[in-house]
Amino acid sequence: MAPLGPRPDWLLDPTPYKAGLHQGGQPHELVLGNGLLSRTFRLHPNAATVAFDNLMTGASLLRGVKPEARVELDGVAFAIGGLLGQEEYAYLRREWLDQLTADPAAFQYIRFEIGPTRPPFAWRRRRSCAPAAWPPPGIALDLHFAAPPACAGVEAVLHYELYDGLPLLGKWLSLRNGSGRCLRLDTFVSELLAVVEGEVSVDGVERWETPDIHVESDYAFHDMTPKGSRRTVYWVPDPQYTTQVNYERQTPCLLECRPPLGPGLRLEPGQTFTSFRTFELVHDSTERERRGLAQRRLYRTLAPWTQENPILMHVRQADPESVQRAVDQCAEVGFEMVIMTFGSGFDAESEDPAYLAQLRQLAEYAHQRGVELGGYSLLASRRIGEDQDVINPETGATGGAIFGHSPCLGSAWGREYFRKLEHLYAVTGLDVLEHDGSYPGDPCASQAHPGHEGLADSQWRQWERIRDFYHHCRAQGIYLNVPDWYFLSGANKTGMGYRETNWSLPRDRQLLLARQNLYDGTWQKTPSMGWMFVPLVEYHGGGEAATLEPLGEHLDAYEAHLAQNLGWGVQACYRGPRLYDSEQTRAVVARWVAFYKEHRAILESDIIHLRRADGHDLDGILHVNPALPTRGLAMIFNPLDHELERTWKLPLYYTGLTTEVLVREEGGPAQTYPLDRECQLELTLKVPARGRRWYTLEAGA
Repeated sequence: MAPLGPRPDWLLDPTPYKAGLHQGGQPHELVLGNGLLSRTFRLHPNAATVAFDNLMTGASLLRGVKPEARVELDGVAFAIGGLLGQEEYAYLRREWLDQLTADPAAFQYIRFEIGPTRPPFAWRRRRSCAPAAWPPPGIALDLHFAAPPACAGVEAVLHYELYDGLPLLGKWLSLRNGSGRCLRLDTFVSELLAVVEGEVSVDGVERWETPDIHVESDYAFHDMTPKGSRRTVYWVPDPQYTTQVNYERQTPCLLECRPPLGPGLRLEPGQTFTSFRTFELVHDSTERERRGLAQRRLYRTLAPWTQENPILMHVRQADPESVQRAVDQCAEVGFEMVIMTFGSGFDAESEDPAYLAQLRQLAEYAHQRGVELGGYSLLASRRIGEDQDVINPETGATGGAIFGHSPCLGSAWGREYFRKLEHLYAVTGLDVLEHDGSYPGDPCASQAHPGHEGLADSQWRQWERIRDFYHHCRAQGIYLNVPDWYFLSGANKTGMGYRETNWSLPRDRQLLLARQNLYDGTWQKTPSMGWMFVPLVEYHGGGEAATLEPLGEHLDAYEAHLAQNLGWGVQACYRGPRLYDSEQTRAVVARWVAFYKEHRAILESDIIHLRRADGHDLDGILHVNPALPTRGLAMIFNPLDHELERTWKLPLYYTGLTTEVLVREEGGPAQTYPLDRECQLELTLKVPARGRRWYTLEAGA
């Protein structure tokens, strides 16, 4: 399908691209489309995807017809939908479709339903963040299928959602057991797509380039990146693609979305199973920044709570006097959240009424000062006991888990742990949970834990437990710092990406390494999605050379941390007993917090990466947002011991400015500059030794 004529860039103006469903080119065809992406279904003689088109480039992404899904029930595999008879899988011609036939052993299409998108869980909005609709607006299409005689009475529904304003489609599977008998769902594949290959090679390739679609699901854990946490996305060879160039026919161009284990669940009569949700983002460019902007738009759309970005402190002691002192200082300088950090003495598992009452009083005190309060809890990377820890399927004993030892979330201890957390937050009114060691995906071979039957269902049941808890937190408005990629399940923030022991290095090295971490961490994360760290007191060693206390004696380094974190739009864990130790220190902290709050909207907008810190020359970034009065904000840093003057070309395309721009240096008077044909601003930068400069960019009159 050819792309339309000149149209607005969806990254600048997404409003024209509304999702809809319309009649295809044939009587039995439906097309989901939004002007950027379309997926076409043939509904007779069975339902199948017969086109998947990138309307931005005109490229056809599909090269063959496959089943829409697969399930294995009681050891027997069944296709859901699909058509048979395609002989050539290098490409798919329209005229072949009328000759394709239904598989009589597959689930058969019976009807479709359309409607608006539906929220997978509730989101209670409590904090400042960019405007966002929830659920993401778009259109939902449900295809219903009846089972073949071998499992009569079972109904499958494939749910599709296409969203407004970006080339993004969601899909998941529901399976209802209406057979009148118990069935076991051994495994499933909720998405199969025969996609045009991403790389062609006659010989084997050590690391193949996969097709140009970003795919991820909410079944994700054990990493701070979408690539590392991805557990359900498999690019595999297509055995029907016999004319491919690769001699061994091993080109990975068949997408299968399935769990790595199980789920191995019993489906009782009348019970419905719902799979994880898969999301497919189609790119329109090979350029890294544009692809990153597209992926960041995905998270802003599917997980808008990630744009909540409170300014937070990690208080080192959890006794009432220390917490109240931290709250008072936060309120004084404009910080918005206090977390009783790891090692502080905060006990998230306590049910002592006196302790809970004390926490309630602290929360009320913080709220009176306009500050949110919460604490830290460790889950997976610790040992509980032989009866409660995950059982290694290879040894039949505890140990050998991802973190050495880990409690099973389906154990009696696991059940009690989550009950205690929910009770704690319900009765104390605390606002934030830093949930460390979140479930990393450990399977468990125990057959004695009440939350799962055995190995086959252990991963699924544990994921369900932590997912449901995070959904609960999102519905209650509890802020979640989680050092894994649980964003699509409700987490607010994860680590930006840094080595913890680096915070024991000398202060000047910490600062430059931190800017590298910020630069690298924001290709796929928005600024609000990752936290950084500032060791106000010693952390992992390093002594006086590494720490900021006494703060007044190291005010230049402290200010540099504040400037680069807040200038990036990124919050850090300022870990220590206090935020300031003198009026001079307080004024510095308050000044940078005021800067951040004044420019919050643009600072939390998307980042264009200008130059990575290397200690040789200026480095910096540019925040952009064509929908704001302040279209851009550039942060430029000088790592050297002398002033630097450089002329840079700043790329302003994503600000939406095309001919001229008003530039203000650090809030000063505006100067008008012309832009070249590539929407670039030529700007002379003068940055003081070991300092920084910031510039705001506005539209002309």
